[in-house]
Amino acid sequence: DIHSIGKNIVATMLKAAGFEVIDIGVDVPTQTFVEKVRELKPDILGLSALMTTTMMKQKEVIEALREAGLRDQVKVIIGGAPVTEEWAREIGADAVGLDAASAVEASLKLIGAK
Repeated sequence: DIHSIGKNIVATMLKAAGFEVIDIGVDVPTQTFVEKVRELKPDILGLSALMTTTMMKQKEVIEALREAGLRDQVKVIIGGAPVTEEWAREIGADAVGLDAASAVEASLKLIGAK
């Protein structure tokens, strides 16, 4: 997405919950996500979209991870104002954070901590 406020709030709350957060910025190219997942081997990849026009990037990233053979190596959580549980299912995300608190809760579940 091109906005940082939502991801910054979620990142702060994730850090407070004990997660190590690596922020690769805003308006990140799809291929950069693939490269960073390959390089950093995160447990979870978070994708935020504040506008409906940027939601398709979430789908593109998940598809690119699948094409690169990395999709099974990382859990993907999506969030942002227009994002719904239905959208998460449609694009193959593992979880959705409808707000920052639920993003933390879902992330804990994804790593088996809850």
